[in-house]
Amino acid sequence: MQAGEIASLLDIPFSSLSAHLRALESIGLIRATRIGRSIRYAVHIEALRQLFAFMTETCCGNEPERCGTLIPLRTSEKASCCPEPCEASAPMPSYNVLFLCVHNSARSIMAEAILKKVGKGRFHSYSGGTEPSATGPRPEVLSTLRSLGHDTADLRSKNCSEFNMPGAPEMHFVIQLCEVPLAGVCGELGIHPVSAAWPLPDPAKFMGRAAERQVFLNELYGALLRRISVFTSLPVVSLDRMTLTRRLNDIGSVMPQAAE
Repeated sequence: MQAGEIASLLDIPFSSLSAHLRALESIGLIRATRIGRSIRYAVHIEALRQLFAFMTETCCGNEPERCGTLIPLRTSEKASCCPEPCEASAPMPSYNVLFLCVHNSARSIMAEAILKKVGKGRFHSYSGGTEPSATGPRPEVLSTLRSLGHDTADLRSKNCSEFNMPGAPEMHFVIQLCEVPLAGVCGELGIHPVSAAWPLPDPAKFMGRAAERQVFLNELYGALLRRISVFTSLPVVSLDRMTLTRRLNDIGSVMPQAAE
């Protein structure tokens, strides 16, 4: 739109608007294009996405819920802001995420349940282990998840090799939760999945009374919830592979671990 049109819609003086437009253009949030004798201004979509990611990760203290939820524009609103087809009108892609640990009985089970709830259709969660527990997920973990509103009916301990068999879903992200990273033990989990390590303490090694163990599990759940919330807020579409890998590993390294 031209500056005059914007000033009229916002009902602010043209002189004031000019200063705002110059500021927004100087930091790359809008772009100015000369068409004949007029200048038209447009939002720089990728820069805006990066700003939202920065606000969520930094200004919100790694707690995306504090920043509220961005509500998608309705079809009519898209048409008014995008005279030509814009990125916002494209369907939102979805991603498969595999959480790995040795026994697939606690940390990875928690992560699978959390992402299933907060992924909101954009992220599909799975979990697996290199030496899956023969008795399944730890009962205290399932009890904690149920108390926090998670459906645990489909949660089971399984070998991560299931995900490189014919017909298995292709993984876009593989996140290891063990304190010692697992190296190439699960075979091919996708063509080029983005891998990251979020080391967290193992509940099986924590010895204490029932009340102390529950506090430990609550802290572990909170650490996973914070990390996964930041992960799901990343502008995945606009980030290159190297940047995305770095950002995912940063989530696991800078955020406090459970029960430290």
